[in-house]
Amino acid sequence: MDLQHWNKSYIDGSWRDGNSQSLYQNINPFTQQPISEIRLATAEDLDTAYQAAARVQKEWEQTSAYNWAAVMEKAAELMVERAEELIEILIAETGSTRIKANIEAKSAFTMLKMAARNPFKMETTIHPSFVNGKENRVYRKPIGVIGIISPFNFPFILSLRAVATSLSTGNGVVLKPDSQTYISGGLFLAKLFEDAGLPKGLFNVITAEVEEIGDAFVEHPVPRLISFTGSTHTGRHIAQLCGKHLKKSHLELGGNNPFLVLEDANVHQAVQAAIFGKYLHQGQICMSINRLLVHKNLYGEFVELFVNQVKNLKVGNPDDPDTFIGPMINHRAAERIRPLIDKSVDAGAQLALEGKIYDNFIEPFVLTDVTSEMEIVQNEIFGPVACLIPVESDEEALRIANDTPYGLSTSIFTSSIEQGVRLAQQIESGIVHINDQTVNDEPNIPFGGVKDSGYGRYGGEGTQRIYDHSMDFRPARTASISILIFKFGKEKTPPLCS
Repeated sequence: MDLQHWNKSYIDGSWRDGNSQSLYQNINPFTQQPISEIRLATAEDLDTAYQAAARVQKEWEQTSAYNWAAVMEKAAELMVERAEELIEILIAETGSTRIKANIEAKSAFTMLKMAARNPFKMETTIHPSFVNGKENRVYRKPIGVIGIISPFNFPFILSLRAVATSLSTGNGVVLKPDSQTYISGGLFLAKLFEDAGLPKGLFNVITAEVEEIGDAFVEHPVPRLISFTGSTHTGRHIAQLCGKHLKKSHLELGGNNPFLVLEDANVHQAVQAAIFGKYLHQGQICMSINRLLVHKNLYGEFVELFVNQVKNLKVGNPDDPDTFIGPMINHRAAERIRPLIDKSVDAGAQLALEGKIYDNFIEPFVLTDVTSEMEIVQNEIFGPVACLIPVESDEEALRIANDTPYGLSTSIFTSSIEQGVRLAQQIESGIVHINDQTVNDEPNIPFGGVKDSGYGRYGGEGTQRIYDHSMDFRPARTASISILIFKFGKEKTPPLCS
């Protein structure tokens, strides 16, 4: 597929070059050859984008909710027609395997259909008053303009969920995708909404580097909310800037996600789910499994089954339908992993499966007898390395699961759903899956982090509240529990992807 034509930012309703002197080459992680080139945007371009969004948003806010919904419905229709095109872009630009690219592209339809419901939740409510003859009216109003920064790993979906929610609640948007994935994370989405009939100037996409625009994306006076998905380190900085300027922020940050296998778990089911949740997209997902906590009575069997299946995962060309592990996003990402593995082995971990690291590739590794003090499990790995930790009891598994500053996604495997729910309610995590893997969320339920994994929720009935002026103060955190009940015999195993 020729991607050379994706070479302009989308600013104020037109496709244009940025004003920077710098060009950015978009490199295919597998072939390591350029697939497109774009002239980067500057702070001047950013200002043009924000001013355009602010201007058009005032008109969009006055448009009927039915018009907002119609654009989302049309975008969903176009998404079905263009799914294969997006899949090819994701493979070429991000190193996504065809399996992962299919998941990402085909999730978009549901996300857009859910967004089409948001306009009808911007309701006005009437409440009684203590004063005779008086009534209180509460209006739900758009914030105005929202700045969105999205990452490279699931670029389309992680851009779409914020963009669609913002636009469908009457807001304007400026999106800055990761430069490494500016097509799938930004320009493809701009074209989708342009063709769906969104007013020109309401949605803008700029490709820029921090060295060029600095903190201007956050500090610019127009946006009143910044939505960021990425590292905890960068999220802290963005939160500080937003606090300084009294802006709202919505942050989905890093994870250190545990996978608990209780003593009564079906080992075959747990192994299948663990492989998918650990190695999908080479482990470059904030929801990827980081720590596998397996009861000691199942540990030997689990390790044997796990290693035997992992060593047969196909590594290589992401365009091959049989490939499960493709390239890392770049060479630096691959190089970063080796020292973590070496330190773990020096500290006593065993290499049950040792892959090779070359070019942008990391073949799967499996480390056993890992302890919770090791650096590799204290931090997000973001690579295809599984760390298996034996535990004595449910209580020890719970303690280790919570022994992290992060709290994004968790899995529990058990034959007792109620025991799983009991533990899930004690785990400090934004979402807990029972008998399913961690890389999983649905647009009809709330998802987001706690602790150092961020704050704010995507999905569920309250999603649109993030993107309007209503700010409910409720001294409670939102957490989701997702339960998968297998409808087949104990000897059967679930499909690799739930």
